[in-house]
Amino acid sequence: MTEPLPLGRLRALARTAAVAEKPRGEGHRCDLCGEALPAGHRHLLELSVRRLACACRACALLFDRGTTDTGRYRTVPELRERLADDPFDDVGWAALGVPVRLAFLVPHDDGVTAHYPSPLGVVGTDVEREAWEHLVRRRPELARLVPEVTALLVHRAAGEHWLVGIDECYRLTARVRGNWTGMTGGDEVWREIDRFFAELRSGVAPG
Repeated sequence: MTEPLPLGRLRALARTAAVAEKPRGEGHRCDLCGEALPAGHRHLLELSVRRLACACRACALLFDRGTTDTGRYRTVPELRERLADDPFDDVGWAALGVPVRLAFLVPHDDGVTAHYPSPLGVVGTDVEREAWEHLVRRRPELARLVPEVTALLVHRAAGEHWLVGIDECYRLTARVRGNWTGMTGGDEVWREIDRFFAELRSGVAPG
């Protein structure tokens, strides 16, 4: 049975979404060395609090897991890969225990968490581990996801499934939060979601 995430973890995720909300290249500096950053800069995840930090290319390379692993930061990969077909049937999706159709699933060393963009930021629950492991056996490309910093981004209504860096997920979350109206979100939030996925398909970096 899935359980809500602890309050402290949700607060950390909300802070991470706030970092992603500011357009890239707009007054940003590297959070480690202070260098001014261009549009399209990289991000690091501060592992202890699951918070994004902006990074210049040199600092991003410094904390790349393939080069070194300090335990404090991990570089978010520049990953945008659309899966050629739907990895889920309705039974497989239901088995994960994810109650919505727009979500991103993040692997950790001790399991997988599903997060949902919302007007309050990010909310989420832990995924049924056995169901995820069954999915990975069926779709081995999911085993390439790097814990904490990559995700399976799912838009079930549009039939789109992407392997992405976690920063892409928080840009989507910022757009949902910024365009949500009323109880159900309103038409504009769904137009913004459609624009986000169109940008993924075209290779344009979402702001």
